[in-house]
Amino acid sequence: MGETLVQIKNLHKEFGDKVILKNLDLDVQKGEVIVVIGPSGCGKSTLLRCLNGLEDIQGGEILVDGKPLDKKSKDISLMRQKIGMVFQSYDLFPHKTILENILLAPLKVQKRKRAEVEAEAVELLERVGLADRKNDYPRQLSGGQKQRIAIVRALVMHPEVLLLDEITAALDPEMVHEVLQVVLNLARSGSTMLIVTHEMAFAKAIADRILFLENGEIVEESRDPKKFFEKPETERAQQFLKSFEY
Repeated sequence: MGETLVQIKNLHKEFGDKVILKNLDLDVQKGEVIVVIGPSGCGKSTLLRCLNGLEDIQGGEILVDGKPLDKKSKDISLMRQKIGMVFQSYDLFPHKTILENILLAPLKVQKRKRAEVEAEAVELLERVGLADRKNDYPRQLSGGQKQRIAIVRALVMHPEVLLLDEITAALDPEMVHEVLQVVLNLARSGSTMLIVTHEMAFAKAIADRILFLENGEIVEESRDPKKFFEKPETERAQQFLKSFEY
């Protein structure tokens, strides 16, 4: 067993009187790629937002490097830096260049030296094939290119765990592949990731572990993605997968 980066113990999340996550337990190991799938509204995205401290929880606890994730803690900013997140929407500042978007958080939040961060940003842009666009503005980029920039912006903060929430959902089909290829390369380089996706072929290719959620609970968990997609153990997972081609 590898080093545990994140522990979720008995996590309970509600919106008003609606229960979103029910007493959920999960450990995330260093270098592991966990893919979370399930029907819309099952709590997948909420789980990621709880892990990043963007949502309050009503029960249980989340530990990052053994320390509780507490929104009221004075260390919450440092804790959040350990868990990067990339959303469906790219959320790039339209009035700033690509490079300026990437440099903003490391310079303002982490107080790092500009020369060091800029060199790293350019290197990361080269890895995703966009070094020549660093002085462009978001409006000049396609959706797939913007999403690759959003991934770079998260990586430059050196997160221990990267959360990816339906990052291809807003993309045209021809742009999906370029973004998924970047994520596959990250997985191969040893990045620790939790990924929410409806791209089943991608999930099968990248996952070390599959979590199938339904009504805020882990209905099925598999450390053998190939077996899960060929013959899931639960009837509910079987029904869910029948609606996909992969």
